[in-house]
Amino acid sequence: MKKNIIYKNFIQKQYLNSKLNKKLNSSYSKSLKKIIINLDYIKDSFHSLSKKFKINYNIKDLNKFKKYNSVVIIGMGGSITGAEAIYNFLKKKIKKDFFFLSNIDEVNLFNLKKNINVNKTLFIVISKSGSTTETLFNFAFLKIIQKNKKNIIVLSEKEKNPLYQLSKKMNFFHVEHKNYIGGRYSVLSEVGMLPAYLMGLNIPKFRKNLLIHIRSKNKNFLKDSSIKLTKLLKNKKIKNLIFFNYVPQLDKFLFWCQQIIAESLGKKGLGFLPVISPAPKDHHSLLQLYLDGPKDKLFYVFSSEINDKTKISLKAFGKQFDFLNNKSFNQIKKAQKNSFLQVLKKKKIPYREFKIKDFSEEVLGELFSYFILETAIIGQLSNINPFNQPAVEQVKINTKKKLN
Repeated sequence: MKKNIIYKNFIQKQYLNSKLNKKLNSSYSKSLKKIIINLDYIKDSFHSLSKKFKINYNIKDLNKFKKYNSVVIIGMGGSITGAEAIYNFLKKKIKKDFFFLSNIDEVNLFNLKKNINVNKTLFIVISKSGSTTETLFNFAFLKIIQKNKKNIIVLSEKEKNPLYQLSKKMNFFHVEHKNYIGGRYSVLSEVGMLPAYLMGLNIPKFRKNLLIHIRSKNKNFLKDSSIKLTKLLKNKKIKNLIFFNYVPQLDKFLFWCQQIIAESLGKKGLGFLPVISPAPKDHHSLLQLYLDGPKDKLFYVFSSEINDKTKISLKAFGKQFDFLNNKSFNQIKKAQKNSFLQVLKKKKIPYREFKIKDFSEEVLGELFSYFILETAIIGQLSNINPFNQPAVEQVKINTKKKLN
């Protein structure tokens, strides 16, 4: 099978506790066995990875919305980061304009409202609970809530919640958000796949490699990584995960990744702080600290091996820059990345490497499923519930009290 992503770990022994090997090996086997057994059961947290998973909408019903070339998605956190990651990664294939309202940002809201025709734009409103404050606020601000409005899709749980009740009252097109899949784990369900379908993308291709890391030769990497990261989480020597990214198409994916790691594992005094660091830009700002500061970081280095035919002439700058003449963007970034990795190795700074060989639905689906599985397994091995977020809920409760 052709490898579309190359995965590597370089984590030195001094960062790991070998005494945990036997226990974690046993725990990993039990955790993976449980995932595989329960995968095909409806209402399992990992069911969206299963071949038996069924999406809660009819393709024929969605086709009437394909006429819209301008689409606004309204949501927060896991309700929107996945769709934004898909759009960013596969933008070259997409012929429509998508806008994402993922924060309370009045400047962005006013600009958007001024620059779109609300009657010729499709609006997709996503909230699992149907009561997300920021989502409802942004939806109301746009002043498009009218009975029988044909350009609104609402995606929420089918229970007594404000968004679902409103969609029934106003006769909006409603799609059920499965209540057993948490927001940050929902990208491969309706939450990510409905927008992807309206982007004109191939949904079956997203699902092609979802189980490649538990049912193929690649399964050893998932095991090795999950155990090593569990050790790092427990011994607290590594506090920061630096997503050092040479692939602009992965920018939004890394925001999705940041949430799933931080929100799933940041509990009981444990956790990693994921930091998104664009490269080579941060060679000129943060690299000094990264390489010569505290050794409390694990680097995730993302790069692309896709051929870039663009060659740049630098003859105008004289012979001293002959080494750059007729080089492509990828050649420059590859040299910078390899130089960076060389220094990491020399200084014995741990890192992981992810090389992307294709920009396709299969590759992005594989990336989503890999980080879903790895993160949840690390949580289980660390006796952490990777599916809840109690501290976040407390802030929501406090906010509502202060606004009443």
